[in-house]
Amino acid sequence: MSSKVIRAGKAGNHGLASEAYTIVRERIIRGELAIGEVVSRRKLATELGMSFLPITEALIRLENEGLLESKPRAGTRVKVPTRQDVEGHYVIREALESQAAMLFAERAERNERSELLKLAKRVDSLSIQPNSDRAVFAALHEKLHRQIAEFARCPSLFEAITNMYAAAATWLCATRSLAQANSGTEHQELMKILVNESPAAAGDAMRKHIRSTKECALLRLELFFRLQNQYPREYPRKGKKPLTLDLLLSDSGNSAVFVPSEQAAQL
Repeated sequence: MSSKVIRAGKAGNHGLASEAYTIVRERIIRGELAIGEVVSRRKLATELGMSFLPITEALIRLENEGLLESKPRAGTRVKVPTRQDVEGHYVIREALESQAAMLFAERAERNERSELLKLAKRVDSLSIQPNSDRAVFAALHEKLHRQIAEFARCPSLFEAITNMYAAAATWLCATRSLAQANSGTEHQELMKILVNESPAAAGDAMRKHIRSTKECALLRLELFFRLQNQYPREYPRKGKKPLTLDLLLSDSGNSAVFVPSEQAAQL
C-alpha cells in the first residue's frame, strides 16, 4: 500500500487538507513563496505525498483568505496586491483596530498592559535592526496587535483582526524595511497611550498608527503594483520569463526597497 493511501487512511482528506494549508500558508507568510510566484498543485502533491483533492481544498481556502489567486487555464499564484487591495485592507484594519484599542484601554488588566509594553519594546527593537529576520518581526508585530484585541475581550473582534494579518505579513516579508519609517519607538509610544490614557485617546492613536502603516505599505509595494499592471491577464508558463521580483528589479533598476524572494525572509 502506498504512503499516500496510508496517510489518507489515518488522517482523512480533511486532515491532509489542513496540513497542506498550514504548510503553504507558512511558506507564503515567510516569503518562501514570493508574491506573484506560481503554486503548482502537481508539485505540492508530489512533495507532500498527497492526492490532488486535499491540495486543491487547501489552495481554495488560501484563495478565500486572499493569499492566492487563480485564473482559468492559467493556474494559481501567490496573490499580487493591487493598490486598491492594500488601501481596502487598511480601511478595514483602521476600523477594527481603533475599536480594539478603545476596548483595551477600558478593559485590559494591569499585568496585560505591562506585558504589551514589553512586547512593544521588542517589536521596536527588531524594526530598526537592518539584518533582522523579517518573518520574526512580522510574527511579533502581529502578536502585539492580536493581543491588544484579545485583551479587549471581544472574541469576534479578535478573530476578525487575526484573519486580517496574513496578507499584511506577506507584504512585509517580501519587502525591505523603510529606514525612514522606523523611529524605533513607535509601538512603545502607541502602547503608552493605550495603557495610560482614555479610550478615545487610544482609538485616535491607533487610527494614526494604522494610517502611517498604510503609507509605508504602499511605498514598499509599489513595484508589485507595476507587476499587476504589466501582467494583468496571464501567469508565467514553462519557457516564459517568470514574473518575479528579479524581473521587476531588472526592469526598474530599483533595488533600494525590494529584494528577490529567496532573500526576503532574511531581512
